Amino acid sequence: MPLKDLSYVANGYLDTVLDCIPAMPGIRLKDIPPFIRYINPGDEFMAQFFVSQLDKSKSASAIFFNTFDELDYDILDASSLKFPPCYSIGPLHLLESKIVDKSLASFKSNLWKEDIECVKWLDSREPSSVIYVNFGSITVMTSQQLVEFGWGLAKSNYSFLWIIRPDLVIGESAILPPELLGEISGRGLLADWCPQEQVLNHSSIGGFLTHSGWNSTLESISSGVPMICWPFFTDQQPNCWMCCNKWGVAMEIDNNVTSDEVRKLVIELMKGEKENLLRKKTVEWMNKAKEACVVPSGSSVANLKKIIHLMQGSTKL
Repeated sequence: MPLKDLSYVANGYLDTVLDCIPAMPGIRLKDIPPFIRYINPGDEFMAQFFVSQLDKSKSASAIFFNTFDELDYDILDASSLKFPPCYSIGPLHLLESKIVDKSLASFKSNLWKEDIECVKWLDSREPSSVIYVNFGSITVMTSQQLVEFGWGLAKSNYSFLWIIRPDLVIGESAILPPELLGEISGRGLLADWCPQEQVLNHSSIGGFLTHSGWNSTLESISSGVPMICWPFFTDQQPNCWMCCNKWGVAMEIDNNVTSDEVRKLVIELMKGEKENLLRKKTVEWMNKAKEACVVPSGSSVANLKKIIHLMQGSTKL
């Protein structure tokens, strides 16, 4: 955590609740993307860039988002008051699954080569018995944080599939200590990358420890998998807040991660008092996501038709 953030934590400044953001009551300052708070070098540039993009968006005919009406209706409505009409056409991966033409199937958004062997390993596990761990393609951490996550997973006594990119640790190789590798032998599988959508839909997956990137968030919700959120930067902090406080599908882990906290939250997610409630809410959102994208009258299907008509110049939104 940056030194400036540490001083804010010490006096409780980051826990300040903001009451000026429509459709997000109760959101705290620490749930806002860090670059808005000017924490690190270059943050001012990022903030100015996004302000310029917001200004440009006002000249658009419409704005489309990778979400679905039922999940974000209040934010979409609030945005439409200040910007051109806002429409949801997601989750995009569910819409994509309906495409009959498979000629573009080889085009992926992944930045890493997928290891499909991990799916075979999942086949040998009991239903809802595995915690899936993936911090995305860009998020990084310290070597100490890597070890804390590792020991926390080990001490939870649950099986886990952990995606560890070679560049996951800042300035170092992502290598776990030999004693930790010995502890998780036979119970934990480590891989460089995986077909995430396929993994999240696997029957053995019971929970997802994630960085709260938007694609991962939507894929987890769409698969009915509850989450433990460890946001890193950009949109991940507000995504985490909404998952935990608005949609009821996740629990948050502190930025200064400890193995004891990881162990506690994994056990709670997999078989604790909150497990049934989290899983129930996630399944509810999963069904709504599928209805939006799969049912012909679904909200995202209807909005996608609108954008097609707009591009063809046959109608106005």
